[in-house]
Amino acid sequence: MDLNLLRALDALLQENSVTRAAERLGTSPAAASRTLARLRRAVGDPLLVRAGQELVPTPRALELREEVGALLRACDNVLRPGAGFDPVHLDRTFTVQASELLLVGLAGTLTDRIRAEAPHVDVVFLPEALEDGPALRQGRVDVELGVLGNLDPEIRTRPLTRVPLVGVARAGHPLFSGRKDGRVDARHFAAADHIGVSRQGRRLGPIDRALAGKGLRRRVAVVVPSHTSAMLLARDTDLVALSLAGWLPDTITALGLRTFPIPLDLAPLDLGMAWHPRNSAAPDHRWFRDHLAAAVLARSGTAGGA
Repeated sequence: MDLNLLRALDALLQENSVTRAAERLGTSPAAASRTLARLRRAVGDPLLVRAGQELVPTPRALELREEVGALLRACDNVLRPGAGFDPVHLDRTFTVQASELLLVGLAGTLTDRIRAEAPHVDVVFLPEALEDGPALRQGRVDVELGVLGNLDPEIRTRPLTRVPLVGVARAGHPLFSGRKDGRVDARHFAAADHIGVSRQGRRLGPIDRALAGKGLRRRVAVVVPSHTSAMLLARDTDLVALSLAGWLPDTITALGLRTFPIPLDLAPLDLGMAWHPRNSAAPDHRWFRDHLAAAVLARSGTAGGA
């Protein structure tokens, strides 16, 4: 028995009327009547019998009514992606690859959002050591978050927000002497000693190219592997670090640091997330990606995603 015949049987048993069942099915009363005859032969029961001006169900029809309705709902749940998904019953772990700066700003917000709907879901943040590799393809990572690049060709992406870089220095840094507005010009910015953040020990980047365009050069006196260590070092020295605009304001203040606009023509960082297409339609994965995106947008102060 095909699914359309089951839908016709459900409509007839719910309506107890060929005319009303035809309206519900979007067909003619004659077609509904022929379908009823076909169903009677298939079931071996008249299903609906005349009682005066109306049709009434037989005992067999009454038995079938709830069973057919439940069967159709189950079929709909199988055929319609996400139908019946309820995060409260979800019990699994999601892995997110992100930089330390991003995870420090997101972990609390994301955890609060997820636990409110899915108390049995855990999140594991992995370092960027797996980036530019097949981790998404191999299933070792569910979502990659950050500045995306060098992804496998099949990987799906979603842009989230654009965030400018800012300079970070201790509140009493000589850079701020006589500058109540916190503005630092390019010459003084280049003259300060800087902290580089790189897992591979790289010293040069877009800032150095922009300074070179102005005939300036900075000294990267120290290179550290994480933004946390960079901020702690900036707190205790006259070295200048970098951060994302508006990203961790409470932490910046608590460490006795100040941020300032970088006096160079730098493009903002494009933050996005990436995942393997095997997970695109999975309702639990979509639910998690939506919460992750919302946490990024809430932290960056962006009202909506791209």
